[in-house]
Amino acid sequence: MVLEAFETDDPMDGLIASKLRADGQHRQKLFVDGGVSSTQTSGHLRMEGREVFRHAVGMINDVIEDTLGAAGLTTADLDWFIPHQANVRIIDASARHLKIDPAKVVLTVDKHGNTSAASIPLALDTAVRDGRVKAGDVILFEAMGGGFTWGACLMRWSGSGS
Repeated sequence: MVLEAFETDDPMDGLIASKLRADGQHRQKLFVDGGVSSTQTSGHLRMEGREVFRHAVGMINDVIEDTLGAAGLTTADLDWFIPHQANVRIIDASARHLKIDPAKVVLTVDKHGNTSAASIPLALDTAVRDGRVKAGDVILFEAMGGGFTWGACLMRWSGSGS
């Protein structure tokens, strides 16, 4: 996904707030056991599914609440929630906990599966192309990844491109 900088006097335009977190103590719960640079192999994904689910929901909710708080916004101010498309159960649990209207949640995991780092750009592209996301919309993104890294980003969509 390519984002472009633009001049604005309004702090609520473009990137509004973002928070990133990492906690290596959970690295054995979700990781790849190799890679070209470390083992000269492609490696295999290793995951403790129940533990990842349990941690993911709490960690995602916390970073979302922190990101919204930094912007002085609540989930009521959101037009769209575009989460990492890893697992519908995690997305549903977070949206329910945060009281995000299910109609505001962009889901594409049923179309492309879990595409890892590409899942948010693919979901955003889908929602822009089908006309859901429009210029001026406030969008919340969230993701969680291996080794345990996670974050959220809040932005007002400029409306250009897809």
